[in-house]
Amino acid sequence: MLKLKSVLLLFLTCFLFFCQTNKPIQLAPAAALPEATKKAEPTQVDLSSSPVIAPLEAIKKMQVEPGFEVKLVAAEPLVSTPVALTFDEKARPWVVEMAGYMPDTVGTGEDKPIGKIVILEDTNKDGVADERRIFLDSLVLPRAICLIENGILVAEPPSLYYYEIKNDKPGKKTLVDAAYAEGGNVEHQPNGLYRALDNWIYNAKSSKRYRKKGDKWIIEPTHFRGQWGISQDNYGRLYYNTNSENLLGDYFTPGLGATNKNQRRVAGYVQKIVANNKVYPIRPTPGVNRGYMNGILDESKHLVDFTAACAPLVYRGDLFGPEYSTSVFVAEPSANLIKRNIINEQGLLVKGEQAYKGKEFLSSVDERFRPVNLFDAPDGSMYVVDMYRGIIQHKTYLTNYLKSEIGRRQLTQPLNCGRIYKIVPVNKTSQAVTLPNNPDQLVTLLGHSNGWVRDKAQQMLIDGKSTQAIPALHKAMQDKSKSLLVMHALWTLEGIGALQTEEVLTLLQEPTWPLRMQALSVLPSVLTKKTYKSYLPVFNKFITQKDSLAAPYLAFLVSYIQPLDKTAGKNMRQQLVKTFPKNKFVADAIISTLPEQEETFQKELIAFAPDTTLVVHQQLRGVIANIKNARASKDPKVLLKVFPKGAAMFTSTCQTCHGPDGNGVNGLAPPLNGSEWVTGNKEKLISIVLYGLTGPVQVKGHLYKAPEINGDMPGIGYDKDLANEDIAQVLSYIRRSWQNNADKVSTEEVAKVRQNLKARQKAFTVQELNK
Repeated sequence: MLKLKSVLLLFLTCFLFFCQTNKPIQLAPAAALPEATKKAEPTQVDLSSSPVIAPLEAIKKMQVEPGFEVKLVAAEPLVSTPVALTFDEKARPWVVEMAGYMPDTVGTGEDKPIGKIVILEDTNKDGVADERRIFLDSLVLPRAICLIENGILVAEPPSLYYYEIKNDKPGKKTLVDAAYAEGGNVEHQPNGLYRALDNWIYNAKSSKRYRKKGDKWIIEPTHFRGQWGISQDNYGRLYYNTNSENLLGDYFTPGLGATNKNQRRVAGYVQKIVANNKVYPIRPTPGVNRGYMNGILDESKHLVDFTAACAPLVYRGDLFGPEYSTSVFVAEPSANLIKRNIINEQGLLVKGEQAYKGKEFLSSVDERFRPVNLFDAPDGSMYVVDMYRGIIQHKTYLTNYLKSEIGRRQLTQPLNCGRIYKIVPVNKTSQAVTLPNNPDQLVTLLGHSNGWVRDKAQQMLIDGKSTQAIPALHKAMQDKSKSLLVMHALWTLEGIGALQTEEVLTLLQEPTWPLRMQALSVLPSVLTKKTYKSYLPVFNKFITQKDSLAAPYLAFLVSYIQPLDKTAGKNMRQQLVKTFPKNKFVADAIISTLPEQEETFQKELIAFAPDTTLVVHQQLRGVIANIKNARASKDPKVLLKVFPKGAAMFTSTCQTCHGPDGNGVNGLAPPLNGSEWVTGNKEKLISIVLYGLTGPVQVKGHLYKAPEINGDMPGIGYDKDLANEDIAQVLSYIRRSWQNNADKVSTEEVAKVRQNLKARQKAFTVQELNK
């Protein structure tokens, strides 16, 4: 027996060694894999342990919507700690492995360069990956990738790099953005690198978008969106969420309305799409960070509401059937489940609800099942990236309560697991679409029933600069019976630089709103000194006909008309205000076109629209108040010299929720600027920062509660390695920043409160602090 164990150990060691080389790994044929997933029956869960379960056994622990099955695509040692993936034109998954994430409860060795980008391949075409190639290694916490042209974008905080690809190996490396993920911790840094319908690359937890033109990378501001994961619908509108919110998204296409930095929020962007945050795990889930708090777990220790919502996916595949064409799935790794939502359109609005009450699309009784990302796939299925780890909460916010739960069930080890699954209908064959290099065939695929295929065909035509496809694209634009084909042909022509004015004008006059919407969305790319006059009569017609769907788009477009013709831009703006006086979308869109012109426009507005109760007056007053507050704020460079550690800590820990200007972030946290909790009693402030605060909370006369803010502010005092001096500096920094002018906090004051509260296990309530 000992000899057999030695042989097995030697085999496993050799196998793992080969996993670290660039040579492909060949796995044995997967003939033993079951054809269908057996639906798991509810079982009594042993809360004393959570052992690692073999992949095929783990599938048996899942309950999935009747009519569907879960199939294994890859597992350890072929893949380890996956957090994201993308597919190439051969339908091969390129996977991001974040191996360094939280090796233990204090994050020991998290800065080691052990992350990888790997290519998986199914060489025998049985649906299971059997080959692994390491494309990049020695990365520190990589988090996102995007294939584009002959290379790949790789997000390795704090930077974003572009690597050329030669025979599946990295070539020339180019720095695209040195500040892609500057500041924030692992949970609060940009991610996604989602290549959208409009040919720009968008991110969650970011206000930047990227585009490659020739050898240059363009970086532009966009709306700040979400936390982890990002997706789009068939019309190119983006969807995302925060850890406690089911689904957020945009009513408008993503490239508009982010031109005024003084405007903190633009109506129609970062909207709550599904307000219901309830979750229904099939196992008790005591291992959540705030499980000690009332209302987090129910009487049977099941999570009540989202606490780690992520990876929203608008399902655009063609395998599930038409009843799933309006489905948006959201992962919840803390509760080991995937939720299904159903969305619908009501004019400009997009609203939704949960598909089921009391159950989920997919749930597992395996605590280590951690679905952290979801993707549409080349075969029309839905891919699930399972990090398969015990610890998913970062050390910055890891409570003593959760540390105890981790220790109780020995969740720290092992660190080398990871699975990728796909969900498919039972007894339905799925076949991955591999895309041809022929440009005319790619044009045909722009109308494919699978959204992944449409997107990839568009990207390949643009990446290949396929000018020979232009005649076929122009022809596709004429087939109005196939709206998806027309939309993708439109944006492909935009990407190639061959879109014609007449084509856009024709679409603008289409009775089908989605086609008109795309034509309005593409206008910033085609409005020039030579062409803009051709569009003005159509714009005026929209306004005269009181087209409320087109009106916000027209208001956004003023910022593109204005540089070409000041008079035309001014007239268009005034006509929109007069025609849509109560439309908040039009009002905010107009204000978005007025950077540094707000006060001048306010005087003009009073002259031609004197009724100060109009929504545009109300919105404009708020923006001007923000501008005046910003002018009165202190110079951050001065404070940086006085409190260098505090400034750095604010950037990495506080800024992502409270905003760089201290005025809070909608849906996350209230303002620090002018907050009585910041400038008031030091002991209260120290207590909040050390151990957190449970809302609602009143700041400057306004009661902040969910969904306006996240219900809870996490504390940082659980991190024993965090020095009292650093905490004192960050508190002193925020007490002196912006318009705050309170005295600084000393290291001794922090030490005293920390000592008094050393037995503290949970966040404070306002009532506790006021005692």
